Amino acid sequence: MTERPTFDELFASCRHSAIHLEMRDMYTPDDPVYLDWKAGVEIDPVERFRDWYDLIVRTVGRGVRVRRARIVSEPLTDFIRHEHEVTPRLNIPAGEEVRWLPRRRASDLALPGNDFWVFDNRLVRFGHFAGDGTYLDQETTENPEVVGLCTSAFEAVWERAIPHERYQPEMPLERAGR
Repeated sequence: MTERPTFDELFASCRHSAIHLEMRDMYTPDDPVYLDWKAGVEIDPVERFRDWYDLIVRTVGRGVRVRRARIVSEPLTDFIRHEHEVTPRLNIPAGEEVRWLPRRRASDLALPGNDFWVFDNRLVRFGHFAGDGTYLDQETTENPEVVGLCTSAFEAVWERAIPHERYQPEMPLERAGR
């Protein structure tokens, strides 16, 4: 494994594509934006995630294709419902393409053990999280076998996943009125 470049550095050096696979049902449980959303506070995700939004706008503006796929359990956890509601107000306007894959449709896919980004099919950045979703750290590698594994896993998910605008998540029974 190599040094730990920042997202700004990784995206600045990216020329063609950045792909991201998310496979957890909970991230950053103490995130103030998530906690506000959960409390019913109206949020402006672009303002609250301005650095991320600007980074993606700059990256896509240079001609880099940015794709994000999320494998999710249904019914969705509160955190993933939050992500689903924020996506059309943050990720998509910034220029990301986002798709969703219900976990039950991913059972026959070979997937790496951690969430990851792949930049230009040459470098993988793994994110490590605790069981409760707390971010721990990251690691990067340019090992061609690892890059190939992650890229093929992402593409298999992407092919099956549902574009954000068409994805209708299964709601918990009390929310679906059943």
